[in-house]
Amino acid sequence: MSTKNLNEKQKLFLEVLFEEAKGCPVTAKKLAGYSPTYSTTTLTSALAEEISELTHKFIAQSSTKAAYTMFDVMGTDDLLGAKERMAAAKDIMDRAGFVKTEKVEVKTEIPLFILPAKNT
Repeated sequence: MSTKNLNEKQKLFLEVLFEEAKGCPVTAKKLAGYSPTYSTTTLTSALAEEISELTHKFIAQSSTKAAYTMFDVMGTDDLLGAKERMAAAKDIMDRAGFVKTEKVEVKTEIPLFILPAKNT
């Protein structure tokens, strides 16, 4: 996480945000012991950098499950919801940085000529 100093409640908020609170900042705020009147927007704004970093880590960790989901869909005859599961898994993989790459190979029987630079 970032190098700024966090108090104990902020640390606890970040710990529970991706676990017990399942990403809900209002629930995480309650679990961390903040007052119900304390602004959730103020809290999340103050921790925006840390939340962003943890979100990237969460997506990276979720990419293995997404890869297994794709593999499972390929091996099953049950097509109910397969398209939606594949799309969701693909989105997670893309966001984690595992994008589909395409390779293009150029072959020619005629040699390529390199033209001289244009005179200006």
